[in-house]
Amino acid sequence: MCHQMALEHESKAKDKAAASSPASSGSSSPAVQVPNATSGHMRDANVPIIWVLGGPGCGKGTQCEKIVAKYNFSHFSTGDLLRDEVASGSEKGKELQDMMKKGILVPNETVLKLLEAAMVKALNGTVGYLIDGYPREPAQGPEFEKFIAPVDIVLYFECSNETLVARILKRAAQSATVRADDNEETLKTRIATFRENTEKILVQYPTQLKRINAERAPEEIFADVEKAIDELLVKKGKK
Repeated sequence: MCHQMALEHESKAKDKAAASSPASSGSSSPAVQVPNATSGHMRDANVPIIWVLGGPGCGKGTQCEKIVAKYNFSHFSTGDLLRDEVASGSEKGKELQDMMKKGILVPNETVLKLLEAAMVKALNGTVGYLIDGYPREPAQGPEFEKFIAPVDIVLYFECSNETLVARILKRAAQSATVRADDNEETLKTRIATFRENTEKILVQYPTQLKRINAERAPEEIFADVEKAIDELLVKKGKK
């Protein structure tokens, strides 16, 4: 439930983020104390950064697992980072939990600081980064690139609405835990919202965008993913 709430708050944080800068957080929590992005830690690292986007049920989780296994990329989900910070019991985690309970939006600056901290921590032992499900709104991509580093590739796993709904309902039927939003009508609303935001994001990155047909078997999909990543690693001098 916390993860779901975190995602909902994160997706609405654009207005909050516009009023402040990621470098201005007053948190003293060790879990999120990182150098300011302007110091260039990530920007100067020349480590590949890939955003991974796709509707619920597109299979991007499976593809991320394959990428991590083959290429030793670090895989981060902003929703998971928020959840983990709360679970850590840190002062920042307690602040986040209190905000969520009160219905206060989690500012995008907080999300970016958590993400940057995780990326900096993994820097010496990773080949690249997979940022899963971010950005969720058009304003978030430019904020990421301004305060962390430019994105190299945007992997977008494309599926029809019908396929997405069918996959999620099948997964729900096989799961021991039933989510309240795993019903057809709610799913259609979630997917419509996702598409509206995502199309506005994708048009911002015409040269980085790699559209992947996700209607196929996982192995076929991964063959296209490998091609895109191999080309990127050559370009970055990592292969």
